[in-house]
Amino acid sequence: MTTGTTPRSRTTAIRLPRALVNQLLNHAQLAGNAEVCGLIGSGGGIPERCYPVANIAAEPTTRYDMDPRGQIDALRAMREHGEELFAIYHSHPTSPAVPSAIDRDAANYPDTLYLIVSLVTKGVLDLRGYYIRDSAILPVELEIG
Repeated sequence: MTTGTTPRSRTTAIRLPRALVNQLLNHAQLAGNAEVCGLIGSGGGIPERCYPVANIAAEPTTRYDMDPRGQIDALRAMREHGEELFAIYHSHPTSPAVPSAIDRDAANYPDTLYLIVSLVTKGVLDLRGYYIRDSAILPVELEIG
């Protein structure tokens, strides 16, 4: 995957449209105890569209592995919409929205935002963003609206 975005300063909040956040949450809630995953496309640096990709991990309750064909299809759809890769997202159905050791090891795109949505909270959205570089976790402030 390639991205047209550059890492943002840790002091700069990233704004996510509420409709996009609702899509991520809905995708996670419909999957039950399995992690969901996908890509987010942006136009002009503004996140616009969610591209769910099937999780083909052998243990989908504790990790995600994007289906390669689905990932290619999502990137193709982004290009057709004039978008660039903005973020990679996945869910944690039974743990907080903090990168796990598996997430850190699998993070191969240091200039791409990683979003994690957790379902362990009751009635409160737990969506967090990170840049992950050389196993270092750089939290990013998110604004929803």
